[in-house]
Amino acid sequence: MSQRKEKLLIGAKLRRLRRTLGLTQAQMAEDLDVSASYINLIESNQRPVSAKLLVSLAQIYDFDLSDVGGASDARLASELMEALRDPVFEAGPIGKNDVEDVVNANPDIAKAFLRLYSRHQEMNIRLYSDANPMADREKVEVLEQTDRSVDSVREYFHENRNYFPEIDEAAEALSAELFLTTDEPHTTLTDRLKKQHNYQVRIVPAHVMPDRLRYFDRHHRRIDLSELLHQSGRRFQLAVQIAMLEYAPLIEAHVEKAKFPDRSARNLASVSLANYFAAALLMPYARFLRECETTKYDIELLSHRFGASFEQVAHRLTTLQKPDARGIPFFFVRMDSAGNVSKRFSAGRFHFSKFGGACPLWNIHDCFATPDQVRTQIIQMPDNTTYFSIARTMSRSEGAFDRPPTKYAIGLGCDIAYAPRLIYAQTLNLPAMQATPIGVNCYMCDRNNCPSRAHAPLNKKLVFDTRSRGISVFSFEHD
Repeated sequence: MSQRKEKLLIGAKLRRLRRTLGLTQAQMAEDLDVSASYINLIESNQRPVSAKLLVSLAQIYDFDLSDVGGASDARLASELMEALRDPVFEAGPIGKNDVEDVVNANPDIAKAFLRLYSRHQEMNIRLYSDANPMADREKVEVLEQTDRSVDSVREYFHENRNYFPEIDEAAEALSAELFLTTDEPHTTLTDRLKKQHNYQVRIVPAHVMPDRLRYFDRHHRRIDLSELLHQSGRRFQLAVQIAMLEYAPLIEAHVEKAKFPDRSARNLASVSLANYFAAALLMPYARFLRECETTKYDIELLSHRFGASFEQVAHRLTTLQKPDARGIPFFFVRMDSAGNVSKRFSAGRFHFSKFGGACPLWNIHDCFATPDQVRTQIIQMPDNTTYFSIARTMSRSEGAFDRPPTKYAIGLGCDIAYAPRLIYAQTLNLPAMQATPIGVNCYMCDRNNCPSRAHAPLNKKLVFDTRSRGISVFSFEHD
């Protein structure tokens, strides 16, 4: 599979930067020691930007080089495309290039449109609850509010590219102070809670805490952990508790700055950032990135090396976005056996749908048939972006005879260009492998004649032929 080197066109971004700084093309050209006509050609996307000019932009105007990769713009374009496919707009065939032009020209307008569309969806839910005598309006409103809270926190992590430098630095400093690279983490964290905060850690039988894995008992100054937790889970929960006890002001400052819409979102963000701190404490940035490169991102080996679970390591891989020390930009998804997505992050361009599960052609679904085995696959989205993915099952805790553990599938992937750096691709002949065409989900997928299609696409006119039966019951017109 040959990889074509694409020209880097940043016309809209450069124009926005120049106008924000209040400069003319001639003034910017003088600052950068280039001609004004060269700036004009770049802004009109008639010339690609050179590496030398990018460096000059970064040095002179504090321009973030990570912005030119377009990961956030790609996600915004994907969300805008998804919204425009709603039949309410009667938008007709709108191409990927058209949407990207809008996003590149003014991403703020695209974001405003998506906020308006979100309000439209909320009003639809309310109208349904008013008009339908069988609907429980209070439950519908609670569902609407919960969805808004979760989405606002997910958007916050996406906007920050799942990387929070102040929290990472604080966790890395504490990890060095506690010598977590040499001491047994569980003992070290338990001693920290006892000596620094006078909290006792107990391992509690499952029947005492049937519905919890951790409980913070402020009155008795105890932290109870379920006996069902793996050792990696126990260490992680202790690290989360240390984050909440010692770094609450740091976490609260991030939450306040984000201006979440309600208390539920603020609380969810606080817990999520405490989890982020815990992962950074157990897997400090510099050492973790170094070991990732040394092991070629061998997740199982990294799990042993850092005393973490497969999921914890996979999730941590999506946070390696430090500007001067980046890891591979992975996407991450956690899914149950019914296809419900409970967690998703993307440090790269991979786009998830807000509604529905994942494409059934993605082999993450097959993991449940081969538990604890890593499966690899090359997948290609309808816009021809191609990814290398790995997937395997895991459980968050142990089980018992009458209480089997819940199994999840973890999917992790990156742009195909990064695949040679992964141990999972070392024995594969990547150029000879055929990519599996997948979609975001059936509602958002334009692929015709898919044998696994379960729903008709939202933006296509269906065609039914009484004389024949196709591979899929849903056939539709091409643009």
